[in-house]
Amino acid sequence: MVTAMEKTLKEKLGKVGYQSPENTSKDVISALNVYRGLTFSVEAFVFNDGSMKDLCTIHGTIPVPYKGMNYNIPVKIWIMDTHPNNAPICYVNPTSDMIVKPSRTTDHSGKIYLPFLHFWDPRGAELLPSLIKNMISAFSAEPPVYAKPKEAAQQQQQANQQQSASSGFTPYPTQPYMPMPAAGSNPMYNNIPSSSPYPSSGAPYPGGFPTPYPNYNSGSGAGSGYPAYPTGNSQLPYPAYPSYPGGPPAPPTGNTQSSGAALGTGTITEEHIKASLLSAVEDKMRRSLREQSSRARDELEILRQTESELREGKSRLDDILARLTREQEELDKNISMLKDKEQELSKATERLSDEDPVDVDEAVTTTAPLYKQILNSYAEEAALEDAIYYVGEALRRGVIDLDVFLKQVRSLSRRQFMLRALMQKCRQKAGLK
Repeated sequence: MVTAMEKTLKEKLGKVGYQSPENTSKDVISALNVYRGLTFSVEAFVFNDGSMKDLCTIHGTIPVPYKGMNYNIPVKIWIMDTHPNNAPICYVNPTSDMIVKPSRTTDHSGKIYLPFLHFWDPRGAELLPSLIKNMISAFSAEPPVYAKPKEAAQQQQQANQQQSASSGFTPYPTQPYMPMPAAGSNPMYNNIPSSSPYPSSGAPYPGGFPTPYPNYNSGSGAGSGYPAYPTGNSQLPYPAYPSYPGGPPAPPTGNTQSSGAALGTGTITEEHIKASLLSAVEDKMRRSLREQSSRARDELEILRQTESELREGKSRLDDILARLTREQEELDKNISMLKDKEQELSKATERLSDEDPVDVDEAVTTTAPLYKQILNSYAEEAALEDAIYYVGEALRRGVIDLDVFLKQVRSLSRRQFMLRALMQKCRQKAGLK
């Protein structure tokens, strides 16, 4: 049943010159029914050569699961007027509080590159819903946008850098896409809003960031209200940092840092920093390798499917070529046979032309006089049959009158009766049935 929306879209597509407005409108409506955050419109698209064309576009947000949460990623899909023969042009459409994150599936302009678009098959069903499904799968592995950092986050980052510079070491590496921990995971970042509707460029480490400095007012942490760092006999690769309900303590002084080189004093040593950095880098490398492995598996699956289709096509082509070869061989044999027969016919014609003409009456001879009598009677009877037919035609055309017709038919019929009786008597004498 055609809905009013589909009918309206079909009319718009027909006005702007779509080759298959009915199929295109069905595909668009199918995608909108599955993904309610999308809508359609007809807008002007500017190609690379500067030409403009009114095209149908699907725009809005699609739900992308990422690390246990769903995010609404804004996209815009330009559908070509040759749909479904040509693949759409797809873009990530970031809002003012987002930044495009270049990756394997998205460039700096937000244009989307997917294997599904590269290996576009116009014969497939539900093309646009399948395309959006592939987008969701790719974006869940590597989000194409992330939220712009807030002023508070920038100020906090600057304060952390200054604090690290004054202490002489950096507890964690800093980079442009370092993720922000969730609010409440550490009091140090409680003033940073964490309810952004879009994922950051990386995933926060489990449990949030630890506070970089403990309280150094007491050597071993006793009486300070905070547990001390483990000693050298601890089995942990790096200290398990506590949460400080009262906010981060003051950074250590140079003397305290120097005295913290000894084990069991509750201070951060260079080994702790090195272990923390190695853990952070290792975790990031693991995530990157998992993402690359997942993308490689998807591409490999597509390549295997393409290889299977190519092998099937090759098998069909081999069968067709084998059948054509057999037909060609049979055709060559028939042509050779026809040429031989043609030569035999030409020789027979030449031989007959060189001989004397054959008398028709002497062409057929009998072995006995009785058989010759039967042959002559049969020939005369057949001639009388033809004569009766032509006398009837003469009467029909008005050449002769009825009296002449009856007289001639009576005479011919009498003669025909006598010949038939003679033939029957001769056949009895000859012993023929």
